[in-house]
Amino acid sequence: MANIKSAIKRIKITEFKTRRNRMIISSLKTSIRKFEDSIKAGNLEEAQILYRKAVSLIDKAAAKGTIHKNTAARKKSRLSNKLKAAM
Repeated sequence: MANIKSAIKRIKITEFKTRRNRMIISSLKTSIRKFEDSIKAGNLEEAQILYRKAVSLIDKAAAKGTIHKNTAARKKSRLSNKLKAAM
């Protein structure tokens, strides 16, 4: 455990950011999984709604710095290709 006041503060900040990042990534994975499940089920109307939600969450994660912007672009591209292939 850190003894210096600034080091203690940095530990608290790191824990806060780690919790936030895990929450964002978890919700992102869940939305992507729901989108892929709706495509497998053949429910295209629901898939389009879930696609928009997933893309929105990906953009927010990239804006917060949780994921890299190129990773976000790659994920959005793959989701878009899956949606186009299903239609």
